[in-house]
Amino acid sequence: MEILKAKQKLLNFMSIRSDNADLLKAQYRAFTRQMPMMYFILISSTWALSITHMQSAPIWLTVGIPALFTLGCTLRIGFWWRTRNAEPGPDVAYTALVRTNRLAVGIPIAFTVWSFLLVPYGDAYAQSHVAFYMAITVISCIFCLMYVRSAAFIVTVIVNGAFIVFFITSRQPTFIAIAVNVALVCAGMMSILLTNYRNFERMVIAQQRTEALSNENLLLANIDSLTDLPNRRAFFAHLETEFQRAKAENTRLALGVIDLDGFKPVNDLYGHSAGDKLLIDVSRRLTTSLKASRAFRLGGDEFAIVAPIAPDDTQLLANANAISEWLRAPYHLPEGTVHISASMGIAVFPNLASTLEQLFDRADYALYHAKRTRRGGAVLFDVEHEKQINIEARIEHLLKQANLENELSVMFQPIVNIDYGQTVGFEALARWHSPVLGCVSPAQFFSIAERAGIVGSLTRPLLKKALVFASEWEKSLRLSFNLSAHDLNTCEGVLSLIGIIESSGFDPWRLDLEITETAFAHDFEQIKLSVEMLRRLGCGISLDDFGTGYSSLTRLHALPLTKIKIDRSFVTDLHKRPASLKIVKSLLTLSRDMGLECVVEGVETPEELAALRGLGGTLVQGYLYSRPLSDKGAAEWCFSAARQAGSPAS
Repeated sequence: MEILKAKQKLLNFMSIRSDNADLLKAQYRAFTRQMPMMYFILISSTWALSITHMQSAPIWLTVGIPALFTLGCTLRIGFWWRTRNAEPGPDVAYTALVRTNRLAVGIPIAFTVWSFLLVPYGDAYAQSHVAFYMAITVISCIFCLMYVRSAAFIVTVIVNGAFIVFFITSRQPTFIAIAVNVALVCAGMMSILLTNYRNFERMVIAQQRTEALSNENLLLANIDSLTDLPNRRAFFAHLETEFQRAKAENTRLALGVIDLDGFKPVNDLYGHSAGDKLLIDVSRRLTTSLKASRAFRLGGDEFAIVAPIAPDDTQLLANANAISEWLRAPYHLPEGTVHISASMGIAVFPNLASTLEQLFDRADYALYHAKRTRRGGAVLFDVEHEKQINIEARIEHLLKQANLENELSVMFQPIVNIDYGQTVGFEALARWHSPVLGCVSPAQFFSIAERAGIVGSLTRPLLKKALVFASEWEKSLRLSFNLSAHDLNTCEGVLSLIGIIESSGFDPWRLDLEITETAFAHDFEQIKLSVEMLRRLGCGISLDDFGTGYSSLTRLHALPLTKIKIDRSFVTDLHKRPASLKIVKSLLTLSRDMGLECVVEGVETPEELAALRGLGGTLVQGYLYSRPLSDKGAAEWCFSAARQAGSPAS
């Protein structure tokens, strides 16, 4: 058994490993650069030995055989020189290494026999030259073949074995000493070679492991761990590649950006675990619904699709809507069946998007419009959107350049208690009169300011103006003022608001600060902290446009709210729409159960007002009572309302 193991070890030692492709290629690259040098050493050493024996040995031995050796070595030098920069496959490398192993038998035997044939023809000096030739040649070959361990060992055994035996049997003390010395030197050289080879092998294996780890890290860095879809980083890299290809080949490239509608309520109601399962299911549906296109998860509930073979716009939009429809189908989770939808914005290169940045921005802009106008469907960026972008870019530029203290103004709309016919307060509404654009709708410039991140520069002067005017009102009247989620996103922002309120002299207990449900889509913990700070100051907190956004009962309980406002979309033609009637009734009941006041916005007709009375509504505002008023108009309204007991306008 031990003999068999030793035999197997010897066979492994003397053979070329074929189980590691990278090691084979590394060996090939290393020794191909040294082969020309080895053959050059053989040629030069052979002719040097031949010259010292030309006077005494036959010409066929001193010229003929060296010439044949030179021809063979020159051919091998030419071969290795041509392939020195080649990148071989594993099979090519293995074949070359096996061939080298075989040549390591034939070539040393030929040179050794030739050198021994020269020994009888020379004197002691010539014989010493033969000994030197064989020793130095072996040492040179060991160095040149160090990366092919078996070949180096074969050469050493053949040449040194014959050399040592031949010179020890000569019984010449000098030759015996040389033989022993060479044997020891070669043993030491082989020991060093084996150590270097082991280090070389370990280095290659270590590089393999490092590369494998690097590839794994690269994969992890580019794959979303939850859904197994390529992530945001992979998306931009892939988009760049496809964009350059489309540009070079003059082809269409479509980009779709998807946002899930109703995902946050699922998270709130069932927890993040259910939300994760939902995202996984969405990813599976996206993957199975795509053929030539590729899906990515950009983060949160946002996804993207890159379509390098984009059909015409009509078909593209139809395909996108089909995907949205597929994503709208119910999701059966362990926690329950949930319903969401998916809005998609699409942009196409080169149509209306000539750069990579434009392509992404315009797909995102189309998504914004899909969320506003076609929730759960797809919107393709078109010429009208381009015009709108130009308008909004101009508005943003002028907002940044505007003298907001002078150009911004505040209007006030009364809030009326219909039980008593009394005005209980006013909502402050922003107005902007631009010297260039004229009057700009607040719905337009506020959304632009929010996207540009400059809404805080509007909020502060508007709040100051509103508090100054409200300070002139009767102490019983309250002021409602709208805040953006961006105003509450940082401690610095809310502290700035608190500073304005405290320095105004207006009683914070008379101030209701309104936030919309879209604030829940931001950093909720920071929003909650900001709201609590304002509540401790004494301000009331109203949830505006209730029922249209992202809120859930969990979030409502988490905030110290004092009031909710029902959006006008539920009030329009309330008396004609049974569904709206039920929704408003439920919201009014919910507010009473939670101990919150409820203001109904957008009341415009006596019929809507009558329906609200029947449902138990108390606080209303809308054009039925008054359009927004200037500060003077608000003062006059208060005076007139006090006299007329708040009867509604016709």
